[in-house]
Amino acid sequence: MGAYLCPPAVVQGEHVVKTGQILAEVRARHPQAPWLPRMDGIAASTGIISRAWMLPLESASAPSGGSGLRTPGAGAAREALTRRGFGDDEVNRVIAALEAIPAPQTVQERTAPAWAAVQEYGERAARAALDVAGLDAADVDCLITSHSTTPALPGLDLSLLNRLPLRRDVLLLPATQWACIAGTRSLALAADLVATDPDRVVLVVIAEALSTTYQPADETLESLIVRLLFADTAVAVVVTGRPGPESVLRLDAVWHHTLPGTMDLHRLETRTDGTHFVMDRRGPRAVQETVAAMWRWLRVRHEDDRERWHPDLLLAHPGGTRVLEYMEQTMPEGWPTGLLAYSRDSYLTGNRGGAAVLDILCRAHEAGQKSGSRTVLYAAAPGLTATAVEGEWL
Repeated sequence: MGAYLCPPAVVQGEHVVKTGQILAEVRARHPQAPWLPRMDGIAASTGIISRAWMLPLESASAPSGGSGLRTPGAGAAREALTRRGFGDDEVNRVIAALEAIPAPQTVQERTAPAWAAVQEYGERAARAALDVAGLDAADVDCLITSHSTTPALPGLDLSLLNRLPLRRDVLLLPATQWACIAGTRSLALAADLVATDPDRVVLVVIAEALSTTYQPADETLESLIVRLLFADTAVAVVVTGRPGPESVLRLDAVWHHTLPGTMDLHRLETRTDGTHFVMDRRGPRAVQETVAAMWRWLRVRHEDDRERWHPDLLLAHPGGTRVLEYMEQTMPEGWPTGLLAYSRDSYLTGNRGGAAVLDILCRAHEAGQKSGSRTVLYAAAPGLTATAVEGEWL
């Protein structure tokens, strides 16, 4: 395949949100929730003590700028009460009471600030990745972008074309709905692009404000878990068709796998108060099925190797601790322990969605890797779909 990666750039959210802050906010808002006695244990099971967001917790938990009378409005409510025979004093008291009720934020109130942050963070990551690769924006031939929780049209691709700025003839490939596989699938697509033209320079930028899925009014157990899991991150990396002085990893093979009939397991839903991430308890089992399929792919790919093959690094974003544990338990016999160390390290500060794999890759690079170290990058996403990439450190 012969695709070469420069060191990735990672820009973490600037606002550190501790788990204790989230628990305090949830406890005050939902004092009668049936899962409240179990909440501390649920939080501890994630292993996440803090996460970084692009915007502060207060912006996610604040009420709307409107009131409980946002719809249909005070005028229509007053008219309806008057028709029902209520007197002026009674109508005034009812209107005042309704206007005092805090309303949840609207989709626009939640998404607009996050979208602005996604563009800013994406630009910072892109500039950092180009700088470490020793390139200018004018050197970029293709831009691949993803941002699943802040849908926008035009999207991050066109925003970055203007912000960096890129050449007018750059190929723009936005992939908003890749979600958690944005890292691995972007690398797979970039590898295909440079295979057809080794002189092509591909810039990958993924910026995720997953904190927009924090929905304070939602009192379901699934919503509690979502509150605790997600972090905000922007990542970028340069992929080329020829090795350069800044290249650190060569990609050799790509694998894709999708399970039909699993669209309802994990999904984003847009409601009046913004974006909700909905999870199904069957999700981890489906992810495990893709992991088993990946093991089979690697076994077949290396069955003719003279020596028994195993990766030296496994940089995986399976979405949660349960699947990380499953991966460790089902690895082929003889594989060394500790292959998922960088994945676990990244997860301890939150689930970064599509930005996760490149964040994990950055951690491995910064720790220093021996030339020839065999590496597999893996991610699974709602759908249920997965992509893995195999390569070696240079």
